[in-house]
Amino acid sequence: MTGKKNLIIVSGATASGKTVVAMEIAEKLGTGVISADSRQVYREMKIGTAVPDPEQLSRVPHHLIGHRSVTEEYNASIFENEAIAVLEEIFLKNDFAVMAGGSGLYIDAVCNGIDDLPTVSKEVRAQMKQFYRESGLEAIRAKLRQVDEQYYLKADLNNPSRILKALEVHAITGRPYSSFLTQPKKKRNFSVIKIGLDIDRKVLYDRINSRVDAMVEKGLVEEARFLLPLRGVNALNTVGYKELFLYFDNLATLDEAIEQVKSHTRQYARRQLTWFRKDREIKWFDPERIGEIVDYITGKTIANGDPGAETL
Repeated sequence: MTGKKNLIIVSGATASGKTVVAMEIAEKLGTGVISADSRQVYREMKIGTAVPDPEQLSRVPHHLIGHRSVTEEYNASIFENEAIAVLEEIFLKNDFAVMAGGSGLYIDAVCNGIDDLPTVSKEVRAQMKQFYRESGLEAIRAKLRQVDEQYYLKADLNNPSRILKALEVHAITGRPYSSFLTQPKKKRNFSVIKIGLDIDRKVLYDRINSRVDAMVEKGLVEEARFLLPLRGVNALNTVGYKELFLYFDNLATLDEAIEQVKSHTRQYARRQLTWFRKDREIKWFDPERIGEIVDYITGKTIANGDPGAETL
């Protein structure tokens, strides 16, 4: 392989069909798929994170799935380093690689690089978590607005982990978190082609509801029960698990917990779409029109000067 290297990104909301589309593209290109899902990296969370099934995993090589434990520290910076290493390996034999997932932050880390943030001590992290537990979400939102209004205006204020991260960085440096987010993009030795899956909102919600039901049938409740002793780790502050933990605490019935999983997943899908819609580089497609997607990739790679693109 001597052509220009190309990374094909398949993004979109949860349950929009990213796995299937990414696999079909990868099969046509003879390459593998890198997961850009911030929870599929954990081996203990297979059902609740919709990890591809064994048949799918056997069809094309998959990377960065189930290679970490929920007890391990993991973030977008670690993912960036691991994903770049996988891409270097793929590009030794192939001019194309495919990345699929709904974590916009992880995708951005690979495409543009992530800012080098200072290391936060365990003591500061524990203090911030205690502040959140004792004071609640509104209090940490107010604190963020006080110390870093610039980041407050663009942050996901429904995500306490993101808010706490900004507060931690401010606590140890005295500088606003936003001041660390101004570094230039890292140069990559590959081109990026971004695909977004556009699906009717009602159809998407029906697919989310059906997928949650299927997860329950596959053993989601049992998986969550197994992880209950570890509920305090950050990885398990995740839709599909935190609702079932309330059921185990007798604070909700099983039916109520499952309905909450569906509702929170729909809310998460809306946030994903809001994130991806801001990216003008994404070309949106109906996930059923795989031929159009492949034609678009072919046109883009030819435009990028890849002589091998005409053979796709």
